[in-house]
Amino acid sequence: MNGKATEEAGSSVGPGEAPVPLEWKFSQVFGERASGEEVQEVDIISTIEFDKSGDYLATGDRGGRVVLFERTDVKDHEDRRALERLDSPVGRHPEFRYKTEFQSHEPEFDYLKSLEIEEKINKIRWCQTVNGILILLSTNDKTIKFWKVLEKKVKRISGTNLGPSEHVGDGFLATSSTVSSRVHMPNGGSSERRHSYLSNDFSFPPGGFPSLRLPMVSIYDTSPLARCRRIYAHAHDYHINSISNNSDGETFVSADDLRINLWNLEISNQSFNIVDVKPANMEDLTEVITSAEFHPTHCNTLAYSSSRGFIRLIDLRQSALCDNHSQLFKGQDAPSTKSFFTDIIASISDIKFAKDGRHILSRDYMTLKLWDINMDAGPVATFQVHEYLRPKLCDLYENDSIFDKFECCLSGEGLRVATGSYSNIFRVFGCAAGSNEATTMEATKAPMRKQVQNSTRPTRTLNNSARAVRRGAENTALEANGNTYDFSSKLLHLAWHPTENSLACAAANSLYMYYA
Repeated sequence: MNGKATEEAGSSVGPGEAPVPLEWKFSQVFGERASGEEVQEVDIISTIEFDKSGDYLATGDRGGRVVLFERTDVKDHEDRRALERLDSPVGRHPEFRYKTEFQSHEPEFDYLKSLEIEEKINKIRWCQTVNGILILLSTNDKTIKFWKVLEKKVKRISGTNLGPSEHVGDGFLATSSTVSSRVHMPNGGSSERRHSYLSNDFSFPPGGFPSLRLPMVSIYDTSPLARCRRIYAHAHDYHINSISNNSDGETFVSADDLRINLWNLEISNQSFNIVDVKPANMEDLTEVITSAEFHPTHCNTLAYSSSRGFIRLIDLRQSALCDNHSQLFKGQDAPSTKSFFTDIIASISDIKFAKDGRHILSRDYMTLKLWDINMDAGPVATFQVHEYLRPKLCDLYENDSIFDKFECCLSGEGLRVATGSYSNIFRVFGCAAGSNEATTMEATKAPMRKQVQNSTRPTRTLNNSARAVRRGAENTALEANGNTYDFSSKLLHLAWHPTENSLACAAANSLYMYYA
């Protein structure tokens, strides 16, 4: 089924009707490794990002490279709009091809702190395209770079304006005379040079001389060229975990563990600190910043998450240093469920605003939570991602897997959310009123779809005030066997196409794409 048609069908669901669960199908894979092939550390994908149009996809890896892909199934925007106007679905799905790649960051060494800075790309964010030039931001732990990717025209001499057999009139251009001149050299010798001059009676005919032979330059190809225009450096003492573009198109923020800085895209040597959670005594530190995201339409609103499971909404108009938040979102755990791991698994690894700006999606270690910014009492929906791991938290703590940072994403129309898990699987949940969609897929060329049995707890939709929904709890009899899950294979990064039901997932060095 066509991805766009599917999305339109889902968005046209009547009041009180749940959208039909999507049937996900394999589309493409880039960088697939052969069976038994060892994956190089530098080739592992560390971030994925679609641009706003969905025509381009960027990935960053641990080797500091940025790889760009472009969409090929629709030639141009006019053809796409014509296809979208068709009443019947078209048998196509989004297809991408490799466009170019470039080395964004190199390994560095901070001699003052005796600290090695990895080249790994932590985040990529697309900026507004200008005159067909692709613009994006990429960052490693310390340095943010502003890149422009343009189409360089490759020119060559293709011949002359006249063929060798072409001539006009009597076959000669004009008469000329040769004059010799003697040039005296410093050593007493001399040399003779000959100069040719057009005769004095030569004149160009009206409209030019048609048989004048000139070289012809033609453009026979275009080649993508990436250029780093600005470098935003020396503003973070701790590792940068996120960057986010503002809707004003002029500024962006970068966040590390303790501070959030505001930058102007045109100014690389100055930034403004807008959030600082560093205490006077580091022993009093109770939480760190884990992610920051601008509101999609309100340029003055910023959300950031913390390791304590809190999401704070701040208004940049209140003060230059936003020490106080305008809203605080936090989940309430039952006292009987608290344990040594409660604070660790409560840490939020990623937050995303919905396209409408009304909802925020957050991912902690065990769950996805959907928040309404107008209701800070608690999440409007909670989705269990891998509840079967709760008995194994001690083992996951010992091998550091409990600190894995999974990303999350929302569909363009806001009816579904997705995130990754172990054994290279990703999960898609329906968050519309009355939806029980909870799909588990493995990131392979032949994905096995497994419909997960949902819990029967009371539900809460986005339009009523009943209790919050908790769905996606797996059948422990079926999935509690840890041997069936590979904790070394983890799907941390994924992105949802902004206008169609298409997902891009990173499994080690492979990029898998699916559509519905």
